[in-house]
Amino acid sequence: MPESKRRKRTIPATTQTSTAHAHKPNPVWFKPVMFGLMIIGLLWIITFYISQGAFPVAAWGSANIIAGFGIAIIGFLMTTRWRS
Repeated sequence: MPESKRRKRTIPATTQTSTAHAHKPNPVWFKPVMFGLMIIGLLWIITFYISQGAFPVAAWGSANIIAGFGIAIIGFLMTTRWRS
């Protein structure tokens, strides 16, 4: 008795592109920038408190805290895009 030929299974184009894109690693500069922003934000706030508001930007006053947290938050938001 003759056997029928098996059909080749085709994978939809959307599945192929999404799996290839999901496994692409980050550029080399990504991790140093991410950790650098978190550390710079922390140092900004520490410098503000230690200098009693004289540094990093004296004219900003308490807005230095917002600037420090803003810089650190950008670094933390980058962690959501981090791929090994």
